[in-house]
Amino acid sequence: MKILKSGLIIIGSLGLIFLGACSNSNQTANTENSPVSSASNTKTPSVIASPVAKKIDSPHGESKGGQVVETGTYHLEFLAEKETKATHMDLYLLTGDNHETGTNAKVIAQVQLPDGKQKSIPLTYDVSGKHYTAALSENTSQTS
Repeated sequence: MKILKSGLIIIGSLGLIFLGACSNSNQTANTENSPVSSASNTKTPSVIASPVAKKIDSPHGESKGGQVVETGTYHLEFLAEKETKATHMDLYLLTGDNHETGTNAKVIAQVQLPDGKQKSIPLTYDVSGKHYTAALSENTSQTS
């Protein structure tokens, strides 16, 4: 009888452990008091998502309302706006601590169309707007 009780306790415990491991609950670890064990020399890009297209001020300068990525010495901001017959794409490329505009880059946007195909679109530099720009027309997805 003792072996039967021990067996049931072990099976029950294993079942609870299995259910706990397979649950979909999101658990987060409290890292406030955790000591840092190693320092990494690689920098990960910081991304500032802007869900609403509006101009905002950030520690890196004024945003145009797009998605901002800071990596190394580069400040990139991508903004896509739906127009009547096309999607207008803007890329602001800034370099250095002073965020100077990069004017001599070769910029190509790779877009996945609704049918699943990939499309490469070269962006050209707009001197007056100080950014790279391109338009993806609606008929592009039908003719590609």
